[in-house]
Amino acid sequence: MAHVREFRASDAHALARIFHDAIHIGAADAYDAEARSAWCPKLPEGSAWSLKLTEAVTFVAENAEGPVGFMSLLPGSGHIDLAFVHPDHMRKGVASALCSRLETHALHLGLPELTTDASLLAEPMFLAQGWTVLRRQSVERHGVTLRNCRMKKALLPTNLHNLGR
Repeated sequence: MAHVREFRASDAHALARIFHDAIHIGAADAYDAEARSAWCPKLPEGSAWSLKLTEAVTFVAENAEGPVGFMSLLPGSGHIDLAFVHPDHMRKGVASALCSRLETHALHLGLPELTTDASLLAEPMFLAQGWTVLRRQSVERHGVTLRNCRMKKALLPTNLHNLGR
């Protein structure tokens, strides 16, 4: 099982690789090559990628070899912006562990709910964590339409003790 910790600036390149591989390899059964290329045309890099991870509350799951997944929360809105696990570590509890840690943090921030735009691949994990589908969506990336769904989860402060505290 992976250990979950807070993001460090030195993680940026490894998380870019996870992001890229999760989309281009891990999501191959859910999205065609055109959609995956539109979603992630190239490996994210540079200050814009680092800033995206730093400005959000980002948690990293790692094992002995290094990072294997990550999730980021936009703290003002309670929106999970990024949720990715390396293809070699999918379906092994990494995303669930990240989601649980992020929910605990959101409760500490006093957020009443979380939202996300889940990929077709991520939707079942969020459903298993008690999230609900608000609506199915089609979004455009680089002229290509991608399907996902808007999801939410109400956070109940009385459940704080059930989330690892």
